[in-house]
Amino acid sequence: QVQLVESGGGLVQAGGSLRLSCAASGLTFRRYAIGWFRQAPGKEREFVAAISKFGGTTNYSDSVKGRFTISRDNAKNTVYLQMNSLKPEDTAVYYCAARTGITTTEIMYDYWGQGTQVTVSS
Repeated sequence: QVQLVESGGGLVQAGGSLRLSCAASGLTFRRYAIGWFRQAPGKEREFVAAISKFGGTTNYSDSVKGRFTISRDNAKNTVYLQMNSLKPEDTAVYYCAARTGITTTEIMYDYWGQGTQVTVSS
């Protein structure tokens, strides 16, 4: 059974940093690209960042480019999202998702985690 478990969320002041983790099990991790998405209250879920199977390709949304960094450690079956210079508008539930090829398109992902809450206070 495939499981993706996000962790690292919490409450932080604007300008602060958090590092999210996405730990995977039940799949051959190095065969999967991983994406991060987020959903703010009352809004649709949106793409944040994605990383290819071996980390050679990364994609970011314009809203986080230059502030967030996605990385992975295939030996630990884990993907990270380093979030710096956080803004109140980054407040959302953050989800990681897996599929065999990198994409920014939400519906193309096969497996999803349960999400972790990130709250940025002003």
